[in-house]
Amino acid sequence: MSNNKKPFDIIISGGGLSGSLMALSLADLTKPDGSLLSIAIIEANKSEANKAETNKSEISALEVHKAAQHNNIIPLFDDRVLALSHASAKYLESVNVWQHISADACAIEKIDISDRGHYGKARIEAQEHRVSALGYVIAMAKIGQGQLKALATKDNVQWFSPDTITNIDWQPNNALIPEHNNGLVNTVKNSVVDVTLSSGDILQASLLLACDGANSPCRQLANIDVNKSDYQQVALIANVATKKAHNNKAFERFTEFGPIAMLPLVALKSAQNRCSLVWTMKAEQSEQLLSLNDDEFSHQLELAFGSWLGEITQVGKRDVYPLVLLQAKQQTYHRLALIGNASHTIHPIAGQGFNLGLRDVQLMASLIEEQLNNQADIGSFTLLNEYSQKREQDQKQIITLTDSLVTLFANNLPPLVAGRNTGLKVMNYFQPLKRTLVNKLMGY
Repeated sequence: MSNNKKPFDIIISGGGLSGSLMALSLADLTKPDGSLLSIAIIEANKSEANKAETNKSEISALEVHKAAQHNNIIPLFDDRVLALSHASAKYLESVNVWQHISADACAIEKIDISDRGHYGKARIEAQEHRVSALGYVIAMAKIGQGQLKALATKDNVQWFSPDTITNIDWQPNNALIPEHNNGLVNTVKNSVVDVTLSSGDILQASLLLACDGANSPCRQLANIDVNKSDYQQVALIANVATKKAHNNKAFERFTEFGPIAMLPLVALKSAQNRCSLVWTMKAEQSEQLLSLNDDEFSHQLELAFGSWLGEITQVGKRDVYPLVLLQAKQQTYHRLALIGNASHTIHPIAGQGFNLGLRDVQLMASLIEEQLNNQADIGSFTLLNEYSQKREQDQKQIITLTDSLVTLFANNLPPLVAGRNTGLKVMNYFQPLKRTLVNKLMGY
């Protein structure tokens, strides 16, 4: 190995939600010799942790966490709110993140689904499914900070930030290592992946995990193509305060303009009854709504959503995000796997995007642990093929579900209106169907 190459077991591209969770899920795994995995995280956003030394890009997990405490690396995690499934919350608890974020998470105990102006309604309650909460609502930044706090104790995780990947070399190197087989010594190629950074560093590892978002540099360097479909819609996001208490109930209200989700948030001193609004609509409509003052916007929201939570008493910052369905045509490449948004981005209609990516992380961590227990190559074709096959079914099911909901509830043709309202009533009263859907939404 060349002297200028820094060896790691695993390189993670991207230090956002998926990347930091991936590192945390792997940080306690041990190799056959008893040592911990060595993990590198490459993150493009600059943190305050390395401002003191402007030429320093290599920093520890503890330094990154200290910067997060002062809200200095929030660009890693934007201000959107996420709906965590029941299973996702349990997984975050298993990796010691939940203890850091539970106070900021609002439990969803009930879900009310309705079609504005029509008779179809469905109601889901946690107690019917023998859980205290169907899921939780929490700010993305809070989850990120909780993950960094848990990572801060891991000495085997090294951050390269701010830094970016400029080249990936997937060719096996020429090093030969002994392999003992029935007393005979053979030589085999020690296959690795080399990653060149903009700083000039070259990192080398057995496995590269792309947790670097919808525009994944790793995916592009591997020439992995994507299927992309523009929904011709945007999501208008804002936190709002309401006159009536939400009582831990989430609302999914389908309207002629697009679905409106009102997700319960934890109370603040300045606003006791808080909700996160996710309003799907055409771009032109969002431009009109963004041009309104808060009172005018509140009035339009009340007209569309109805009186379920009473008057809208306060409106926070409004942001708009374009909605696109993106699917990578393959999940893996030589010693590379796509995780989270690098593999798939979906419509927010059922709140499943982060949960789907979390299950990518969960499976990859379990497969790597299994390989380590078997003293096998953690970047092997066997592992990557199993990851690809096992994730395909779950991803396909969730994408089909969200795509179907978008099509069904964004269309006002009389047959579809009648069909979806009948479907809501059937789901409300036919328990096996309801149970199947709820289990899927809860991540099981």
